[in-house]
Amino acid sequence: MSLIKQLWLTITTLLLLAFVGSLLIGVTSSRHYIEQEIEIKNHDNANALALSMSQMEKDPVILELLLAAQFDTGHYQRIELRDTEGDIIEQRSASEHIDDVPGWFIDLVHFDVAPGHAVVQEGWQQYGTLELVGQHSFAYRSLWHSTLELAGWFALAGVVSLLLASWIVHSIRRPLRDVVSQAQAIGQRRFTIANEPRTQELRAVVQAMNRLSETVRQMLGEESDKLDQLRRRMQHDPVTDTLTRAPLLDRLESHLRSEKEDASGTLVMVRIARLAEVNQTLGHAATDTLLVRVARRLDQLANLYGYGTVGRLNGSDFALILPRQHDLEAVGSDLTERLRNLGEALGAHVSLPSALCQYHQGEERAQLLASLDGALASAENQGRYGQTIVEQPASSVLYTRHDEWRQALCEAIEEGVLLARYPVLDARGQLIHHEVPSRLRLKGEWRPAGVFLPWIGRLGMAPTLDLAVVAAALEHAAANGQPVGINLSSDSLSDGHFVGQLIARLRDRAEIAPLLWFELPQSVALQQPQALNTLCNALLTLGCKVGLEHVGTQFGKIAGLQDLGLSFMKVDAALSHSVEERQDQQSLLRGMATLAHSLGIMAIAEGVESRSAAAVLFDLGLDGVTGPGVRHTEPAGTH
Repeated sequence: MSLIKQLWLTITTLLLLAFVGSLLIGVTSSRHYIEQEIEIKNHDNANALALSMSQMEKDPVILELLLAAQFDTGHYQRIELRDTEGDIIEQRSASEHIDDVPGWFIDLVHFDVAPGHAVVQEGWQQYGTLELVGQHSFAYRSLWHSTLELAGWFALAGVVSLLLASWIVHSIRRPLRDVVSQAQAIGQRRFTIANEPRTQELRAVVQAMNRLSETVRQMLGEESDKLDQLRRRMQHDPVTDTLTRAPLLDRLESHLRSEKEDASGTLVMVRIARLAEVNQTLGHAATDTLLVRVARRLDQLANLYGYGTVGRLNGSDFALILPRQHDLEAVGSDLTERLRNLGEALGAHVSLPSALCQYHQGEERAQLLASLDGALASAENQGRYGQTIVEQPASSVLYTRHDEWRQALCEAIEEGVLLARYPVLDARGQLIHHEVPSRLRLKGEWRPAGVFLPWIGRLGMAPTLDLAVVAAALEHAAANGQPVGINLSSDSLSDGHFVGQLIARLRDRAEIAPLLWFELPQSVALQQPQALNTLCNALLTLGCKVGLEHVGTQFGKIAGLQDLGLSFMKVDAALSHSVEERQDQQSLLRGMATLAHSLGIMAIAEGVESRSAAAVLFDLGLDGVTGPGVRHTEPAGTH
């Protein structure tokens, strides 16, 4: 039984005890008082009547008339006159009829009043004995009405007391509900700070829980800082603070194998020509400054186009990955302008050639880099700011104009979305859920998401596609009874109409909703924290699970991470690539898994290529794996 119910039970019991006790005491005291008054009246009337009879002649007719007159004018139940032998000389009696008083009340209170007795004299001799009993009907009626009046006042007082108690309980329930919510949040690894109530006892509890939440928050912050420092030592170039060659190429590899919007984009390479000569001319410190300034120019370009990653491939070469960007001429023009401004500020002895190409899902990383490196060598021969753009073969282009893409995508979505299935398994090989990336039929073939998602985003069709995927996933889950993971676009999250439609569809299929695992890019948590928080609260109430995908080492820097209620996170494939051979990656992944578990979040690795890599990842503390090396044996009868 809840504390509030116990409090209400206590208040109601006390009120009932007070009501019943006060009523019983009032009725009992009134009954005793009335009995005494009736008894005194009986004795007084008997003595007065006996005195009158003693002073008059004892003629039977006169006595009868006197008794009759007294009985008719008074309120008596019985009057008897007996002689000295006890025989009745004269008697008058009447039945007691009480029509407006319940019988149960009469039986309950029942007056027990002694009759009045008096001696009738004849001179100095005793003539007889007079016995008189008063009528009780008026007493019952008076007591009944006073009881009703008393009960009414007590009922009114009880209603006022209950209203007052309700206000008191409500004032207690509000902070108590806050305390319960905070306790539940801590149980879910969400360390919130609650307002302190005015109730002293509850305030002490809230203060203690707030201290706990703040302590854990600080601890998680410290762990996140340590993890970030470890990442920088292992993955960042000490001079330019950009990614080193290995993690940058791992990031490119994860893009080339991705099923998301970042499966295609632009790859840029910039070189500081004749770096050894520049170092001799400018000196070591000035050369380091040059490297830093080139890295900053590329970082600005990455931020301008969004989602970009900058890295240093070797002493003189830098690379920039720009997912979802396909306008090579626009990127090249911006890059050349920034490099020219930097070069002119440094002097004629600095040459900054560049090369650009597009990358697409399924391409080989080695061939892509070799092609770009050859283009960069060609750009060096074109002058200080020479630039080469590697043209994309025309055969790889599905459509050339925006209106063609829009029409083709609309027709494909209307025709229906095909869902691929990639298992996510735990350490025992049990299915956690199926990832279901979308496929659209374009030019007669089912195309993977990496082909059309960039155009979906460019044409603003992400909400339409995501709703179609959700509808297909609901049907898939209903047919198979297996949980599915659905990718939502960051563009869809910023569309309020999409969120409303999504919630409405899930409520219509409330029995299927708990089978859906919604994934959003980590960038959403960094760029749209409030929208993500709102979506999480709405989906969690429906039983869905919400998580982040492509999570990098900035996971601990997400604002309000402990308050989102995330169920899982999927670690970016760049961190799990060749993990069995790289101790630095293992240290980072172990730290990320520990941080996730401290928040009650399941950690899943993406892009796992082999069983040996999966075994290493499970040893590091991760809860699940998915990727090309992960296979799941379907139970018999499952389709």
